[in-house]
Amino acid sequence: MTSALLDQLHATFGFSAFRGVQDQVVDRVMAGQSTLAVMPTGAGKSLTYQLPSVMLAGTCVVISPLIALMHDQLRSATANGIRAATLTSVDLDREVTIERFRAGELDLLYVAPERASQGHFRELLAAAQLCLFAIDEAHCVSEWGHDFRPDYRALRPLMDAFPQVPRLALTATADAQTRADVLAQLGIAEDGLIVAGFDRPNIRYAIRHRDNPVRQLTTLMAEQPGPGIVYAPTRKKVEDLADKLAKATGRPVLPYHAGLPPEVRAANQARFVGSEDMVMVATVAFGMGIDKPDVRFVAHAGIPKSIEGYYQETGRAGRDGDPATALMLWAADDFARARHRLGEVDPARREGERTRLDALAALVETGGCRRALLLRHFGEDPPQRCGNCDNCLDAPGIRDATQLAQKFLSAVYRTGQSFGYGHIEKVLLGQSDERVVQRGHDQLSVFGIVPAEDAPLLRALARALQARGSLLPTEHGGLMLGGDARAVLKGEAEVMLAIAAKPERTARRSRRERVGGAVNPIGDALFDALRTLRRDLAQEAGLPPYVIFHDATLREMATLRPASLSALGEITGVGTRKLEAYGDAFLRVIREH
Repeated sequence: MTSALLDQLHATFGFSAFRGVQDQVVDRVMAGQSTLAVMPTGAGKSLTYQLPSVMLAGTCVVISPLIALMHDQLRSATANGIRAATLTSVDLDREVTIERFRAGELDLLYVAPERASQGHFRELLAAAQLCLFAIDEAHCVSEWGHDFRPDYRALRPLMDAFPQVPRLALTATADAQTRADVLAQLGIAEDGLIVAGFDRPNIRYAIRHRDNPVRQLTTLMAEQPGPGIVYAPTRKKVEDLADKLAKATGRPVLPYHAGLPPEVRAANQARFVGSEDMVMVATVAFGMGIDKPDVRFVAHAGIPKSIEGYYQETGRAGRDGDPATALMLWAADDFARARHRLGEVDPARREGERTRLDALAALVETGGCRRALLLRHFGEDPPQRCGNCDNCLDAPGIRDATQLAQKFLSAVYRTGQSFGYGHIEKVLLGQSDERVVQRGHDQLSVFGIVPAEDAPLLRALARALQARGSLLPTEHGGLMLGGDARAVLKGEAEVMLAIAAKPERTARRSRRERVGGAVNPIGDALFDALRTLRRDLAQEAGLPPYVIFHDATLREMATLRPASLSALGEITGVGTRKLEAYGDAFLRVIREH
């Protein structure tokens, strides 16, 4: 690592050192070597191409899947003094951008993958000097990835036309199979793979049964006053939750889904990006295009599509490294619908999708560390306990429920695999009613075989069996055997049931411990004044507040109280351009307090 790189790192970004594997990736880029970097969200992937773009001769072409993401990164790059532009269908200054590119006046040029297949774009690239191809969200190139996009397959032929230009592929979400495919599809040698690890220790994971989602989400919002995202499975649910949460909390809450007019979506997104307390209720279409670092929580009001999707979506919280919360609310019906949809999947992909769903069910069911299970899914070997998930903080009781599961599955089978949970429960507990007697189910061997002390476990057991696919829904709302049900009945597979900690134990913990500890000082006059100044400057410039400075930078200012521009320039996150633009204003506020 050369001193010139570190000097430029401080001048451009205000950082005195690299984080994680950033230095390894940058070293390879500077040496002209192609690389696939797998780095968790918030680990500073964009810096690994933005810094070299400032130092190398020529332009770095960045391929990014969403226009909103490009414009978000453009704002941040420009604020740091990097010469950057986007070339998209919505940009009105396209001719100016093309001229700047041809004249060598751009460090970064952001484009969408769809442009790669266009012949005139290749001709444009040939008219200027290139220093790097950076492929963001690179897992989209792989059919094994959770978000495959065919347009990404056109990137290899485009880049092959410029063999002297190195390639940097970046993703936060890729298991071993996907990583191998990305390397092959983008023409990157195996020794070019750098995996930083998937852990986001600042995110607290919690997964709970969904019983009253409005109340559960309102509680989360009360604990987390900063910006948040709530993912809902349908457009109707998005609208409903946004309305109810806004009324219940008084917080600004907006909806986002594909059914809204484009101008409404754009306006809602802009308000969220620029806010310091707004909550967005959205379908998963929202988020990839948001590089907002201060999102304090991400909640799922239903199960995500896969562990890969869950990891990527929860990774939108706490990009700034401050404590954040990821809450998933689930119900047995979520898994029932997901398993039903497997029948609509291309047969060639069906088994893979079933495996993904089983992995998600294991995450929901586990009584062990959520983070450890999540990281093992991506091939890591983490400690048994992380100390920052619900199961580590409030260890659930673990019960071997195999025998009880055998009784439940046997009752489902012997009653004809057509009745719902309520009827099965009555049979197992020996509760005769007209329906039970009429069908002769009071005469079955399974009638009354569950003792009263086990009755409270039955509903949780039924949810767990449905999550893992041992029970499947019938067309008319009943239950039938599926998955490993027969193996459970034969004693060849066990069922371990996690019994959640009692709410009273959670209530005894302090608010700070529950939510992961807000780190911004409360009632600190200087910090509040710095935040107010940041907000005013952002509004004046038409920028989100975090583009001016992150909260961590303001906290450091409030703690160290620099008295000169040179001292302010030593604060983390204060680069040369920002020092020139904002230094005097922030020093003035510091002196006044």
